[in-house]
Amino acid sequence: MLPSATRPPHGAARARAARFVAAALGVALAAAPAPAAAPPRNELGYRLAVPPWRFEFPRDHAAHPEFQTEWWYYTGHLRAGGRWFGFELTFFRVGLDPARRASRSAWAPHTLHFAHAALTDERGRRFRFDERAARPALGMAGADSARLRAWIGDWSAELLPDGRTHRLRAPARDFALALDLAPLKPPAAHGADGVSQKSAGEGRASHYYSLTRLAARGTVTVDGVEHAVEGTAWMDHEFGSSQLAPDLVGWDWFAVQLEDGRELMLYRLRREDGSDEPHSSGTLVARDGRATHLPREAFSIEATGAWTSPHSGATYPSGWRLRVPRAGLDLALEPTLADQELRTGGPAGVTYWEGAVRVTGAAAGAPARGRGYVELTGYAGRAPGF
Repeated sequence: MLPSATRPPHGAARARAARFVAAALGVALAAAPAPAAAPPRNELGYRLAVPPWRFEFPRDHAAHPEFQTEWWYYTGHLRAGGRWFGFELTFFRVGLDPARRASRSAWAPHTLHFAHAALTDERGRRFRFDERAARPALGMAGADSARLRAWIGDWSAELLPDGRTHRLRAPARDFALALDLAPLKPPAAHGADGVSQKSAGEGRASHYYSLTRLAARGTVTVDGVEHAVEGTAWMDHEFGSSQLAPDLVGWDWFAVQLEDGRELMLYRLRREDGSDEPHSSGTLVARDGRATHLPREAFSIEATGAWTSPHSGATYPSGWRLRVPRAGLDLALEPTLADQELRTGGPAGVTYWEGAVRVTGAAAGAPARGRGYVELTGYAGRAPGF
């Protein structure tokens, strides 16, 4: 201890200590990270899809219950000898009230699950479809948030423990699908900064990626006969919480797998006046899996024909010409069967055209061939919002 004659006055010591503490606190506060901003939410409390979003796998193959709407969508082309089948299997999850997820009641109506399955028999010239719908009560339906597993009764899509194989099972009303799919390319993210924007405004968007080429093997059962099949498939996974803008009535969506090893996804969102929403876009996936975003001005879509449904009375475009000048693509798409219209019922009933197409045309002046799928909504009444 210093002699009293050499100690500073008490007031000076206190001031010096205060300056030291203030300086130390200032350094500590400057070094502390700023608290993360809470993600924006819609009026029900579901999280909006806003940038940035970094996809992580296998995490993002699983369900995202913090978002209101989500789907896992599989389509593909299967051959059994010289016979070809197109298939679709899609599982949807729609949140109704996030607060009810904490209810003790197994019957609390917080989520609706539904699924659509379809089979196009090219040789038989017949299109079949079926559907399921259920609440996640007593294990009847669900979507796992820890891993990819979506199911309704005995219909399911799941990622097996090998972390690679997608297993699909759908014993439908008059056909059945039992398929194992293995991706041949990494996931392709659509849009920019992890977000696929659908129209102007915060959250009018989704987080959206695809597995654009999967090897498919399994069985298709039709007319009581089981066929061993193999081929290629496509998987989309999309989740978000916003409705489409009020002036949008539907969309035309295209997924193309070319024999040269590339894939193309395009969609145009249609306004009431017939014009395209400027946020319509697409993605071109190279042979090595690299994905390139295509803004609306980078491609064109022209309908080359039309088909009127004898079931719903709706008239759909039927046949298209797709051009992507920067990639040298000029493609013609023709449905393998004109009537591939799904007319679903239940609480989420909607009528839309979802079908297999053949692809021909040119790629940088050379002949191009492939197969694809097309989805057309809003022609038999306004499409439901995302």
